Amino acid sequence: MFGIGIVGCGMIARFHVRALNDIPGTRVAALFDQVPASAQKLQKEVKEQWNIEYDVAADLNALVARKDVDIVIVTTPSGNHMEPSVAAANAGKHVVVEKPMEITLQRCDAIINACEKNKVKLCTIFPSRFGDANVELKKAITAGRFGKLTLGETACKWWREQSYYDQGGWRGTWALDGGGSLMNQAIHNVDLLLWMMGDVTHIMGFTAMLAHQRIEVEDTAVAALRFKSGALGFIQATTSVWPGYPKTIAVHGDQGSAVIEQEDLLRWEFKNASPDDDAIRARFSQKVGASGGSSNPAAISHVGHARQLEDFIQAIRTGKAPLVDGREGRKAVEVILGVYESNKTGKLVAI
Repeated sequence: MFGIGIVGCGMIARFHVRALNDIPGTRVAALFDQVPASAQKLQKEVKEQWNIEYDVAADLNALVARKDVDIVIVTTPSGNHMEPSVAAANAGKHVVVEKPMEITLQRCDAIINACEKNKVKLCTIFPSRFGDANVELKKAITAGRFGKLTLGETACKWWREQSYYDQGGWRGTWALDGGGSLMNQAIHNVDLLLWMMGDVTHIMGFTAMLAHQRIEVEDTAVAALRFKSGALGFIQATTSVWPGYPKTIAVHGDQGSAVIEQEDLLRWEFKNASPDDDAIRARFSQKVGASGGSSNPAAISHVGHARQLEDFIQAIRTGKAPLVDGREGRKAVEVILGVYESNKTGKLVAI
């Protein structure tokens, strides 16, 4: 039985609670939030919905010191991930951090170093990697079915009402959000693109705030990428496109192309056909599910979280690295910061 402590009791903590309820051998031992009322509200919801009683810790130190806590899940605002993560690692707890791992590379590295020093496991939450269609795409890339990779594209053309930014004091701020549509929403797309296409060497990017008010960060961004393989890439990231559309990722090579929209397979075409291709197309066409948050941030499924948390627990049991360890989680932050730097300087940024 793995005991879980959750630090930060906002919206995304509820997805972790639902995910953990689907995973045998796990138990949430305690909650903590800097705003006690937030932890108490989540405690009440869990009691009413599942008749499960969670403790509310008095402070962070009390939570990480608990003997019945083996894993700490950090779901605080993005710019507040480092402190609880480092505290958990120093207490000998394994650490799960919501995306982004942190909003600067220095703060990401502090988390990674603390976990390595204390010999505890670390993962960053990127549940899109665990979607069935994305896993199938990754298998095809690994098998070399695309030939030489030439172009990778991803788009997160979402919509957020002004009220989304107005209701939370940290949203849309550099200090706690770390960025806008790129760092908060499209970071899932960026991670997927890097997982499929490999590391980036150079970035040219533009960002703007076009459809909202009273926020410091971008609601629209585009970036061109050069990958280490020589392939090129493109990112679109917005919360300014009404009414909001499902996210897409496309991978192209000199022997094949594939396009995924959310979990729907729009294109699956290869120069050298496989007997399994028709079954793959049928399996991933016209799926019905959550919108993926294109217009409503709560309209996402908890299944990806459950799969990733299961992967993390298995990594603890076996001693192997989780699929998205700290160094993997850092990569998307580095690329996004590169886009911001390019927009600021007007120059090509080397990674």
